[in-house]
Amino acid sequence: MEATIALAGNPNSGKTTLFNALTGARQHVGNYPGVTVEKKQGTYSENRLKFTIVDLPGTYSLTAYSLEEVVARDFLLNEKPGVVVNIVDAANLERNLYLTLQFMEMGIPVCIALNMMDVAKTRGIEIDIKKLSTLLGIPVVPTVARSGKGKKALMETVSEHIRDIKFTPLLISYGEDIDGALNRIEEKIIAANFLTDKYPSRWTALKYLEKDEQVLKAGNEANPVLSKEIKHDVLNVSDHLKKTLDTYPEAIIADQRYGYINSILKQGVVRHQKDQSRLHLSDKIDKVVTNRFLGPIIMLAVLMGLYKFTFTYSELPVGWVESCLGWISGIAEAHMPEGLLKSLIISGIIDGVGGVLGFAPLIMFMFFGISILEDSGYLARVAFMLDRVFSFFGLHGSSVMAFIVSGGIAGGCAVPGVMATRTLKSRRERLATLLTVPFMNCGAKLPVFALLTAAFFAENEAKVMFIITLIAWLGALLVAKLLRVTIIKGESTPFVMELPPYRLPTFRGLLIHTWERTWQYIKKAGTIIVGISIILWALMVFPGLPETETISYEQKRQAVIASIPAKIISELEAVEEDTELSEAANIFKDRLFEVDAQEAEAALRNSVAGRLGTALESITRLAGFDWRTNIALVGGFAAKEVVVSTLGTAYSLGEVDPEEIGSLSEALPKAPGWRPLTALSLIIFTIFYAPCFVAVVCIAREAGSWKWGAFSMVFNTALAFGLSVIVFQIGSLLGY
Repeated sequence: MEATIALAGNPNSGKTTLFNALTGARQHVGNYPGVTVEKKQGTYSENRLKFTIVDLPGTYSLTAYSLEEVVARDFLLNEKPGVVVNIVDAANLERNLYLTLQFMEMGIPVCIALNMMDVAKTRGIEIDIKKLSTLLGIPVVPTVARSGKGKKALMETVSEHIRDIKFTPLLISYGEDIDGALNRIEEKIIAANFLTDKYPSRWTALKYLEKDEQVLKAGNEANPVLSKEIKHDVLNVSDHLKKTLDTYPEAIIADQRYGYINSILKQGVVRHQKDQSRLHLSDKIDKVVTNRFLGPIIMLAVLMGLYKFTFTYSELPVGWVESCLGWISGIAEAHMPEGLLKSLIISGIIDGVGGVLGFAPLIMFMFFGISILEDSGYLARVAFMLDRVFSFFGLHGSSVMAFIVSGGIAGGCAVPGVMATRTLKSRRERLATLLTVPFMNCGAKLPVFALLTAAFFAENEAKVMFIITLIAWLGALLVAKLLRVTIIKGESTPFVMELPPYRLPTFRGLLIHTWERTWQYIKKAGTIIVGISIILWALMVFPGLPETETISYEQKRQAVIASIPAKIISELEAVEEDTELSEAANIFKDRLFEVDAQEAEAALRNSVAGRLGTALESITRLAGFDWRTNIALVGGFAAKEVVVSTLGTAYSLGEVDPEEIGSLSEALPKAPGWRPLTALSLIIFTIFYAPCFVAVVCIAREAGSWKWGAFSMVFNTALAFGLSVIVFQIGSLLGY
């Protein structure tokens, strides 16, 4: 049997965990057509069953207040999946069933996966599964997604009901006033076939009473006259309810839905075995973890521990990858003939892209640590604790998750961080958030920070990374405050958040999450970064040196050779690999290398990229950046990883003896003009300067105007350069 199944549920109900348990590695991530909401899709295969499973965005309702709700609802109405598997948190049954009722009112076949039964049991909650299924009239299957318990029974239940189920829309009584209006509006809808090709007639009437913007817009386009007439009916009942009950149709509809849920639960569906006055384990932990004084200290300790774990345990695999890349480079060096192709392979691809791929193990360890914090429920506590701080700076508590997704604990991405701002209802807070989330330490910036800390702060890598994170957060908050008191003025809105229970992450879930993110990083390095690296290599190679200069360097080379005694020439010609040269031979060898290096640097300076970098140097030297760094930073406007790959290419092209250079982290401290202060200035600039091109496009789309994308590029770059100049100049005055 083959069919499409939709997974839907509230955030933190275990929906994504169940999706991973069902699909394993047979999944891919994209975007829904026309929007930037993430779409996860996978396949479940077991015996004769084969289902395409779509993981819908987590949502509390289908009222279409947010883009996630619109996307979930549109998928259900337009794609018409065989069954909706509604993941319901067994420990929070009343709230979760609100979404279930909305599915049932739409007339969609529903099967409930009653998840987190283990959590409900520890809380002393017993649920009569059969009675709940009978009263709702739909299948209910108990599951524990994190361990995979119940998934087979769930899929078998789905297969039994996917064909023969004849699901009729649920009819809930909303009281005499609402029911009367619903009936009158439904009659008009049926008579005129108004939107009946898209939506069930009673559901359309209900949406008009709830003043659903999407349905109202569709109605205005389909039949403006009838739509206006229906809105008049809604206005009449709204005025009546306001005068008699001081309320609105939307409030009564919500109250009646919860009343319907309560009437079911009170029929012996839920029993509480233990004293409910006691604190649950999660509550006991939160008494300490979210404490006003201890909470922030624990949060900083967790962050520091994450960086210590990442840098300590990734050191060995990073060394393996660097050795492997060096081995590949050595093979190319030994077997490829001199020429542009050899230069492209070694300098453009191996030294360029290899500089980014070399940090893949570090990125993987970082993602693994973050997955533990996410899956355990701790990151939700971070958002809760930071709400008061964020409100002071004119942001919303929900902004915290956007910051974390963007790389607030390093390793995220600004694109989903920008998209996460959709949950913010206030446009002002949303704008302030999406303009400042690019300051976070995304996965693209990590290779830059890892390179610079390894090169100049090797003994304190974890501490430096911790300080970089604090600088990013502080800078983002201060900029948000500046924006909220100047160009984005307005009051902050209140923050309400449900804290999920603590859970012990499953090793399989951690591996899936870690691999998904690491693979995205590797894939980006192997596609986008290699393309940009090749382009930048070409810009750093062409047009090459004029013939007169080439002849000049050849004459210098010949002059050095002519000065070498015959005995030394014989020694140099007869030398084999790993053979030690005499002191005199080494002196002449170094002189030849010096001429070659001067020629290579002159060729790089004369290239298109070199000329651009040199032209900018008169300004950027205020921040300590030389022309090579300028080339890398210009490339970083496309993607931040390019900063590392471009530096790798630039220093590879500018030198001629790979054995002398070693890795890029070893080459930088030896390069003229580089010192710890220069590295610090570059770190500051990298934190704050313009987001990558994809993030800029996303900001423009989410803000609804390209002016905000342009503002982000110009403002962020100006801010970054100003801060870097201040740091470098003050540091220079203090003698660093």
